[in-house]
Amino acid sequence: MERCRTNTFQVILLGPIMMAVGLVTMDSQVLHELEKDPSYWDAKAKATLDAALKLRPREHRAKNVILFLGDGMGVSTVSAARILRGQNEGGSGEETMLAMDTFPYVAFSKTYSVDKQVADSASTATAYHCGVKANAKTLGLSAKAVAYECNTTFGNEVYSVLRRAKAQGKSVGIVTTTRVQHASPAAAYAHSVSRSWYSDADLPSSAQRHGCVDIATQLVTNFDIDVILGGGRMYMTPKGTPDPEYPTSSSRKGNRKDKKNLIDVWLNAKPNKKSFYVWHKKEFDEINVKTTDRLMGLFEPKDMRFDIFRNITRDPSIVEMTEKAIHILRKNPKGYFLFVEDKYHGRIDHGHHDGIANLALTEAEMFDRAIERAAQITRESDTLTVVTADHSHVFTFGGNTPRGNPIFGLAPKNADDEMPFTSILYANGPGYVHVNGTRANISTVDY
Repeated sequence: MERCRTNTFQVILLGPIMMAVGLVTMDSQVLHELEKDPSYWDAKAKATLDAALKLRPREHRAKNVILFLGDGMGVSTVSAARILRGQNEGGSGEETMLAMDTFPYVAFSKTYSVDKQVADSASTATAYHCGVKANAKTLGLSAKAVAYECNTTFGNEVYSVLRRAKAQGKSVGIVTTTRVQHASPAAAYAHSVSRSWYSDADLPSSAQRHGCVDIATQLVTNFDIDVILGGGRMYMTPKGTPDPEYPTSSSRKGNRKDKKNLIDVWLNAKPNKKSFYVWHKKEFDEINVKTTDRLMGLFEPKDMRFDIFRNITRDPSIVEMTEKAIHILRKNPKGYFLFVEDKYHGRIDHGHHDGIANLALTEAEMFDRAIERAAQITRESDTLTVVTADHSHVFTFGGNTPRGNPIFGLAPKNADDEMPFTSILYANGPGYVHVNGTRANISTVDY
């Protein structure tokens, strides 16, 4: 999996500064005519500077915190997603403002881990959740823990902002488009020397003997998480339990060897609260946020589907899950902490791993829409929103393309081998195929 990663990403914090430069969508031809006049750019520069000079840090403590994590979302992904969203909305794309572009404070972070130049999603999750850099493959543990060595777990636990928020009496939630036991959300609640120990069926016998606990069990026993939305049903139910959505599939059945139903464990953990479990969008839509204290929604046996393939009648979108989570959590007068991941599909990342930009960028666009929706239903006066990524990918686009070139299109000129190439390229991982020492003509396939 590491072959498709690079080690740079953005951090973006919430605010209205870029609103001043204008988010009004206009006809591309009209806009391009305006851009020819220097006064247009002078006005934009002045508006941007005026907004920056008026910006004042908020000196009071936010009651609520939302952490948006675009797994695998590097700078080039954000740029391409910006163009894609603009083109989907009828513009040329380059001038589009993403919701995350409207935040006032922007920074970069280094994403190396203690033992790796290019980090994985487990060590980076430990960094942004728990505040310490760690070793690759490990979750919620300091770098004294060694990957896959169970006996190095104990005494090396580090604790997340989600756990600390819960200790302060806040409500807490996790929303992800991957399995809820995946590395990015798992570091918020679990301590494991292996990001892959999803259920007890994944634990080696030596780890079981030394007392290590699988991630799914820790999800429901380490402390109470009020809202859990994503995929990962099969790790929660006894071995052989038919999946409700795919009852005839042998590969999607429950796989727990301990015969525990962790969904029931979670439901029964707080008998004085109104708790609900759903696995279908119809049930999800029927949840009354006013009368619901706790909600678990697991919509796929493993990771949720890429949004481009999502069955809109069965699975909610990341936008819908984020909105529902906020409405439930914000009833707590002490506030809440919410973690929202999209691995470009929690699947942005997976799309890049597959070398399929359409999947990755469509996820990035949906991720941005979730950020936009969250901003609409929260207040800057009491909510701190952070948008970040855990690593980037070897994903580029260029080729001297003209303004408005389809983001998934071809570069205007052929390469040195006199063959066309897409403007989007991956430097490694699955890519173009050589046949008899030459590339195929990309214009003849559905690139």
